[in-house]
Amino acid sequence: MLPSQEWKKYPTRTLENLPDAVREKVDSGLTPYGGLTADAPEATGFFHTKKLDGRWWLVDPSGGLDLYKGVASVAPLRTSGASTAFQTKFGNVTNWAEQTTQLLREHGFTGVGAWSDTTALRSAPHPLVYTRILDFMGGYGRKRGGTYSQPGHTGYPRDCIFVFDPGFEAFCDEHAKPLAAQKDDPCLLGYFSDNELPFRAAALSNYLALPDADPGHQAAIAWLRARHGDQATTRDATAQDQPDFLALVVDRYFSIASKAIKKYDPNHLFLGSRFYGSDLSRPEIFRAAGRSLDVVSVNWYHAWTPDPERLAMWEHESGKPVLITEWYAKGMDSGLANRGGAGWVVKTQRDRGRFYQNFTLGLLESKVCVGWDWFKYMDNDPADTSADPSNRDANKGILSNRYEPYVPLLDAMKQLNERAYTLVAYFDQESKRENRPPIK
Repeated sequence: MLPSQEWKKYPTRTLENLPDAVREKVDSGLTPYGGLTADAPEATGFFHTKKLDGRWWLVDPSGGLDLYKGVASVAPLRTSGASTAFQTKFGNVTNWAEQTTQLLREHGFTGVGAWSDTTALRSAPHPLVYTRILDFMGGYGRKRGGTYSQPGHTGYPRDCIFVFDPGFEAFCDEHAKPLAAQKDDPCLLGYFSDNELPFRAAALSNYLALPDADPGHQAAIAWLRARHGDQATTRDATAQDQPDFLALVVDRYFSIASKAIKKYDPNHLFLGSRFYGSDLSRPEIFRAAGRSLDVVSVNWYHAWTPDPERLAMWEHESGKPVLITEWYAKGMDSGLANRGGAGWVVKTQRDRGRFYQNFTLGLLESKVCVGWDWFKYMDNDPADTSADPSNRDANKGILSNRYEPYVPLLDAMKQLNERAYTLVAYFDQESKRENRPPIK
């Protein structure tokens, strides 16, 4: 909702709604990566995935069954006011990395998500697990020309990514070469290839509407004519052609990206491109992506409570576990206007904490989600006029834009994070008691 809209109440489940035995037990005996040591599968030295008794897990480098709990965009702000606060609080990047790592660990987080300063954070003692976003299509688009800025992501002509360009595959290969330098790093969870690409339902119509000389148009008309004859035109496209062509776009993009990543780093997970918006209701997208991905990543907005049927669909169609890579709520007690961004607006930081617990309880109960990244580390700074409109005035952070922690939010996060495995055991026991069949 926007700050100007009427307040509404939503059913909200927190730890307070669960039995005392669950609330009082804190996870213990964890691996250095935050995983369970008991009954651990074989260690490979790197993160991989495994499905056991109907539940998906990450398996950490030491062999622990792992649920990733992270925060995205863990990096300093560069505005004048934020820089002054940074110098006062930390003095230098080394101190910032050490204190930030300590803050996250103290509140039960085990990793940092996309757009984090992983170079600095990797230098801290007992570093966190981390991910990287590679920007394959975005980087190629900037080199090629034709892209433009949209709130939160890159725009493409008629929402058509350049996956049929003859130069895209070679670009990805060259772009992925530096990954070889970190292929042996056990703290690296894996890679996102891009952020929020436009996989539209009308992909075929959109590509056919590109200029005749565009490689995307040429690929679309050739595909259409292979189906309907050499003289076929846009008018001959059927309803079934649209999802089938979209699946081709998705499959081609992820197969090219996966090939490049695995060529130079065969050890780490391919986490996808962070699906969002209308993508989340289209089985053909997840079915096609699953052929190349190790984990499906989703930026999930406009949901107060996770929909178990939607989560199950993503896993069923892709055959892979799910990582939630963006979600948040903004508090009106932060002093920020909260006009930008897709997250919920709530009254207080305590309400943000309730939202965190409600949402993560649903994820843990699903059996298909292996972790999440809260978006994000710091609030927007209205002084940052270079930021896109979605990142200018919103209370998204666990810290203010002057590095002050939101204690009620962090307390609620800590309570949940430190009981993740206890909660999984509780939910799995309840599932067996209710004779619910495991997800297949």
